[in-house]
Amino acid sequence: MPANKTYRVVIMHLDKGYAEPVSFGDTKELLGGSHLAAALYEKYGLPNEHWDHPDQPLIFAIGPLVGYFPLMSKVVCAFKSPYNDQYSESHAGGRLALAMRFANADAILFRGRAKTLSAAVIGARRLGLVDVHYLKGMDVFSTGRSLRKTIEGFSGHRSLMRIGPAGENLSAYACINVDTYRHFGRMGSGTVMGVKNLKAVMVQGDESIPLPEGKAYQTLYRDIYKQMTGTHMMSKYFDLGTPQNLIPLNELKSLPWRNLQATHDSGVEGISGERFAKDLLLRNTACSGCPVGCIHIGMLREMFSDEHRFKYHQVAYDYEPIFSVGSMIGVTDASGVLSIMDEVEKVGVDVMSAGVALAWATEAFQKGIITEEQTLTPLEFGYVEGYKKAVAHLGYAPNEFYMRLANGALKAAAHYGGEDFACVLGQEMAGYATGEVFFAQQAMSFRHSHLDAGGYSYDQTHNEQDADKAIDYLIKDEQGRCVLTSMVACLFSRGVYKNDVLSKCLDSIGYPELAGKLDTIGADIQKLRWQVRFKTGYDPVQTKIPKRFLEVETWKGKIDPQYLDTLKHRYGQALAEIGRS
Repeated sequence: MPANKTYRVVIMHLDKGYAEPVSFGDTKELLGGSHLAAALYEKYGLPNEHWDHPDQPLIFAIGPLVGYFPLMSKVVCAFKSPYNDQYSESHAGGRLALAMRFANADAILFRGRAKTLSAAVIGARRLGLVDVHYLKGMDVFSTGRSLRKTIEGFSGHRSLMRIGPAGENLSAYACINVDTYRHFGRMGSGTVMGVKNLKAVMVQGDESIPLPEGKAYQTLYRDIYKQMTGTHMMSKYFDLGTPQNLIPLNELKSLPWRNLQATHDSGVEGISGERFAKDLLLRNTACSGCPVGCIHIGMLREMFSDEHRFKYHQVAYDYEPIFSVGSMIGVTDASGVLSIMDEVEKVGVDVMSAGVALAWATEAFQKGIITEEQTLTPLEFGYVEGYKKAVAHLGYAPNEFYMRLANGALKAAAHYGGEDFACVLGQEMAGYATGEVFFAQQAMSFRHSHLDAGGYSYDQTHNEQDADKAIDYLIKDEQGRCVLTSMVACLFSRGVYKNDVLSKCLDSIGYPELAGKLDTIGADIQKLRWQVRFKTGYDPVQTKIPKRFLEVETWKGKIDPQYLDTLKHRYGQALAEIGRS
């Protein structure tokens, strides 16, 4: 099966209400996903304009192996972030990647601002905008129910992205909900949809794709599928899932508690993966094209009447949400964690950013820096009902305090005080208080994520202080992950999808030129992404690591401020060399 020579990109001009498919790039040079998204921003982006300029693009891109091999299930969303006004990425699973493949779209790019609140409909046979002004202010769940009922012909290989009130109110960390249980979470992609007056995007996979001929593809597919399902390699993701990390990280003194005032607490038993599985796990589900099923759905049972009448919600949970609205805010009851997550889902904010921001607000409240008149509810570590109300306030921004907090804990702290204990590393921290290498990595990495590189893993396996060795690891590990995120492979599959296997996959579907470049193309992708980000204003010298991170104690002992500063300096030098070359 010969591959296309160019990528098919659907560009939707929201201000004009029409879309046009265009050919872009060379499939012998561009790998897709992160690579394709950065190249599209390089052409269509406005690096010197503010993030909310109407013509700043919002990009969704997939890779060449989507639809052909297991766990090629992610989509890369690229945009100029409202959080830091720099080029950024967010990644999500769900049904979207496969729907885009069957819609014959390697990428979708939105420009302009719709005249009224709108939903975009993207398909191989259908492109357009639908006026949905009546959904203004509606939460994520209600929006989904309404659109599924009112948009005709929305069936088959379909995916629904939408935002809640947080995106409409331009919270800097509003997310995009994808097919209910997945999200473009970090860096404010939902806010970019909000400023574009785009409430939802409905992708209709209404086309078919031919499978490669011959036995080579079939044999390769069966072998990869067997590794994914017939060995123990992926069983941990299906069993307890990522929440199995709670107890081990707690034992390593690497689990943030109560705004990182501690890294270990006996209360972990109440929110462990084992507790969720025993008491609340309802079922597993999976992204399209994935046979593993790592998405764990918990059952939330809440009484709404004194006569013991209950309502039930299905809430997806993972390690990061449990950390951010569990241990980070002192909640040690699994049902309480699920109930806060449910509120987070409704308003459409990134759960990690929201939880960590509220952890800062709680400590600030305890220290008298902010008052109940501002928070509108008492904020106490472990107080579930207060946090549920506060999450709703983050989405609807009823006063100045929540408007500031919705722009980030560090920005709120700059106004009210308490910067020393704002747990922000580029963005509100991820749930790995593992040590200096991870702190430096997250503070300066591309999308401020634990998935940019394995700094958290490096901390857990290396006790020596060798800055050159650590930085070399981070740079090379990021290059490998750039290949996977350009293929849009789930990073859980990285143990299977080594470069030799990926080369065979590409060759089997008609991309022999790309197959021969995988050992070097990761560095090219890394370079392009950083070049684009530097053009939008990134300066590693400006990176700040708040004092709270210097007070952390892990299994290795107290954080070494001098070593952390050395890592930050040398990592910044390495990134500048890549991004400014």
